[in-house]
Amino acid sequence: MPPKKRRKMFISVLPGEQIELVLALDGLIQEYYVEMLHQSKTKGNIYKAKIHNIDQALQAAFINYGAVRNGFLQVDEIHPEYYHSEIKPLKGNKFPPLQRVLKPGQELLVQVVKEPTGNKGAFLTTYLSFPGRYFVLTPGKEQLGISRKIEDEKERERLKSIVQELMLDQGLGVIVRTVSEGRNKACLSRDLQFLKRLWKDVRKKGMAEESPSLVYEEKDLAFRAIRDYLTEDVSEVWVDHDQTAEQIQEFASLVYPRRKKMVRLHSDPERTLLERFNLENQISQVFSRTVDLPSGGQLVFDQAEALMAVDINSGKIGGEKDFKEMAFKTNVEAAEKIPHQLMLRDVGGQVVIDFIEMKDKKHINDVEKALRAALKMDKARTDVNKMSRFGLVEMVRQRLGTSALSVTMRSCPACDGTGTVRNMEWQSLQALKDIYRLLRRKNCPSPLEYEVDLELAIYLLNQKRDKIVNLEQRFDRQVLIVPREK
Repeated sequence: MPPKKRRKMFISVLPGEQIELVLALDGLIQEYYVEMLHQSKTKGNIYKAKIHNIDQALQAAFINYGAVRNGFLQVDEIHPEYYHSEIKPLKGNKFPPLQRVLKPGQELLVQVVKEPTGNKGAFLTTYLSFPGRYFVLTPGKEQLGISRKIEDEKERERLKSIVQELMLDQGLGVIVRTVSEGRNKACLSRDLQFLKRLWKDVRKKGMAEESPSLVYEEKDLAFRAIRDYLTEDVSEVWVDHDQTAEQIQEFASLVYPRRKKMVRLHSDPERTLLERFNLENQISQVFSRTVDLPSGGQLVFDQAEALMAVDINSGKIGGEKDFKEMAFKTNVEAAEKIPHQLMLRDVGGQVVIDFIEMKDKKHINDVEKALRAALKMDKARTDVNKMSRFGLVEMVRQRLGTSALSVTMRSCPACDGTGTVRNMEWQSLQALKDIYRLLRRKNCPSPLEYEVDLELAIYLLNQKRDKIVNLEQRFDRQVLIVPREK
């Protein structure tokens, strides 16, 4: 029996600025997330908000929750407890007319489901959820759901009976997470009691605060990494920041008390954590429009306003017989590779894949099977249609976090948004990361001359001067930002 594959988690921290999370299986990156701390992340946050206006045509409400743009709340995301009058739905409709059960200026608690993008406001819900280590608490939904990834029926029944014994308050529901498998009652009870106290505090704050105001803020990426991604199959957690490593070690020791050496600190100033484990090249693929396939083909990713388009280029194929076989081979390689890239890029929403045209029905079925098999590795929910006669496959994927692409890219001013380059904030953080590494060397000179492009030099001196001064004081070294000659 082959040994069970073990995953590794890598958390790279630039103090006060940026957190990167990588999950890798046998050296191959499965998931990659970035959080820049200067950007306000709102997904998961709960706000006391006001209804700004109600759109009768859309049957949706626009909500003032304190952001620049109002959030969007559609009718099926509104809990009936907010209806100010009892009106039955019209014949053929599931919900009553929104304009008759809600009114502008009405206050309510909302949670951000999807971050605002482009000109669109955030997508909101009044069905709140509080994720814990073993459960997700769902106030307003009296449900008992168990992760579909827990397949053993005896274990499902055991977990169900434990939750029933713990006796949820009226109006509360829970979803049992995959990591609950095999956990004892005491362990599960602690997590559930914590979530119930959290909900009580949020509800109390929601009643006391003025609207619009923030009443609950989701944790940062380092904390969520341990809460949501630290599972039994993760053998090691590598961290390059000592304080973060201590916090993670404290939490991990509670979850896995026998695995005391699970959390490890990377402290080598000569190379970054991601360089040490040869992950940088894989991460660079996340930001590339094209990805090469083994047989010479290529995947091309283009993000449109409403969907991600993935095209498969065949490379050089000669002859009718060769074309059929190579088209099939390239399509199978693409079907196996695309789900991995969607995970890495954390693509959410609609995805359209343009496969190389095939006539053989067996080949079409085999490519569809390869795609579905590869998607089983994805924790996100997906829904895939069959291949159309034009070779197109439509699918929908749930976004799990904030896409690294959306966080670190900006529209290119030179091409008016038709292409993308790394933004100045990202570039400045990489420069600070490198300066931080150089200053930690024992033989670091003073002054340390750091050469960058003129635009980046101006940005560092104007926007990151305080951070540079802090580094100078911390390491007792002078740092000179030197513009590079073009």
